[in-house]
Amino acid sequence: MAAAAAGSTVERPGRGRARPGGGAAGTAPSGSPRRRRTNGAAYTLLSPWLLGTVGVLAIPLLYSLYLSFTSYDLLSNPHWVGFRNYRRLFSDDPRYAHSMWVTLQYVITSAPLKLLMALAVALLLARPRRGQGAYRALFYLPSLLGTSVAIAIVWQGTFEQNGPFNGFLKLFGVHGQAWVSDPSYVRWVIVALAMWQFGAPMVIFLAGLKQIPQELYEAAEMDGAGWWRRFFSITLPMLSPVILFNLVVEMIGAFQAFTPAQLVGDGQGGPVDSTLFYTLYLYQRAFQMQQMGYAAAMAWVMIAGLGLITALLFWSSRYWVHYGD
Repeated sequence: MAAAAAGSTVERPGRGRARPGGGAAGTAPSGSPRRRRTNGAAYTLLSPWLLGTVGVLAIPLLYSLYLSFTSYDLLSNPHWVGFRNYRRLFSDDPRYAHSMWVTLQYVITSAPLKLLMALAVALLLARPRRGQGAYRALFYLPSLLGTSVAIAIVWQGTFEQNGPFNGFLKLFGVHGQAWVSDPSYVRWVIVALAMWQFGAPMVIFLAGLKQIPQELYEAAEMDGAGWWRRFFSITLPMLSPVILFNLVVEMIGAFQAFTPAQLVGDGQGGPVDSTLFYTLYLYQRAFQMQQMGYAAAMAWVMIAGLGLITALLFWSSRYWVHYGD
């Protein structure tokens, strides 16, 4: 019996000794002063983030949801109108429908073309070469500048009648035009600005390319597979999770484009409402027409639309995204 009692106190490898207050050895039991001090320190360190999330994000977000059901002009108190703002959006506002169509056209063209440009440059920079770091920094530089007011103004001047782009075309005997004043081309000028800032997705593609095992390429090359076959059979499938991430991020960013539409166009959605992006029309309703409730409804429709499109992309990923299998 003494031997059995002694054996019962022997600890098993890999397991902590049980304690009377609960929990393994070396961990404070729940409700103990030590655990409360640890939790208090954790919440103290997290308090700036918690206060920022609640005060800067959660409360304004919920208040904007309330405003979307009101008539509010910034000068008087909000007046509850129910779903009237949402009904006006989809039945009594043709410019709203036009802004949705213009934005969808921009997203469908700019996001894929930007990703194609980023992937093409990433494939070129993935090969070892002298000065590789300098090349990567130069290609990433436009993304660091961002779509600022200065960049948008410079971009507009580049494609004016007497701008540098037409001067370049004259070298080949081509007579240019005022591209930003033509409703058929001004949207493509904004798309070109988005494509020019491909640095962020390019860096992510470079990281994804480094994770592809070189043994796959060597085995495919030994089997006689050419560059295109290796690209479509190895590179794209192995990069598909990265493509999904970049596609979601660039799609959301394209829907939120505002500065290019405001400054490259005429600032009011022209010419002929060809640059009436969703965010620009929301800005006009909120700060030019003083219809804050209506603008809040527009913002919540955009949030719901982005959530739906993102969910569809993730749902479709089961058919084309491969996670190493």
